[in-house]
Amino acid sequence: KMEAIKKKMQAMKVEKDNACDRCDVTEEASKAAKVRADKAEDEVAELVAKSRQLETELDLTAEKFAIVSLQLEEKEKSLLAAEAEMNALNRRVQNLEEDLEKTEEKFVAASGKLDKAGTAADDSERAKKVFQNKA
Repeated sequence: KMEAIKKKMQAMKVEKDNACDRCDVTEEASKAAKVRADKAEDEVAELVAKSRQLETELDLTAEKFAIVSLQLEEKEKSLLAAEAEMNALNRRVQNLEEDLEKTEEKFVAASGKLDKAGTAADDSERAKKVFQNKA
């Protein structure tokens, strides 16, 4: 009977040792898992911070884009206004050129009339002198 108790005790000791070994292995695995979990949490925190930074940059870029879009719109409006003004000035120049042509034609005609009038005046002056000399 003592032999059976010894065997039982020995078997229980072996079982206890095996259980302690399993416990040690499990504790090591648990520590390793905790280290991995801590690393993962750090990575998540980094990614969250990076995500916030990217969101901030996106917001700033969107604001800059909106400002640049408005500036572009203003420049396009200015360009259209400048083109309209240039067209108006071109029409004015064209009208002034036409007026100049007409004025030059009138000037030529008036110069011709003046020459005729001058010739007629000279003729009248000569005729007057001839009449005065006769008288």
